[in-house]
Amino acid sequence: MPRPRSFRMISQNPKVTFYKPQGVPLRTLKIVEITHEEWEALRLKNTESLSQTEAAAQMKTSQSTFQRIFTSAQKKLSTAVVQGMAIKIVKE
Repeated sequence: MPRPRSFRMISQNPKVTFYKPQGVPLRTLKIVEITHEEWEALRLKNTESLSQTEAAAQMKTSQSTFQRIFTSAQKKLSTAVVQGMAIKIVKE
């Protein structure tokens, strides 16, 4: 049985939860899902310019867990942009 998932602090919710390439019908697009945790990691690291240690502390998680969440979010976003996919931000 897996360990119970730890609570991670998310200080604000995204204002917009869906992005898609302009001029492409949604029905033809694949969708990449980003979790609120991943969105928060991107926000803290890239928008707020916090260090990995500061961002991990703010999310109340370890530095290694923060790095895993952040790396996952970067990979998903990069794939979506390069391959022209829609991006959906979902709660888990």
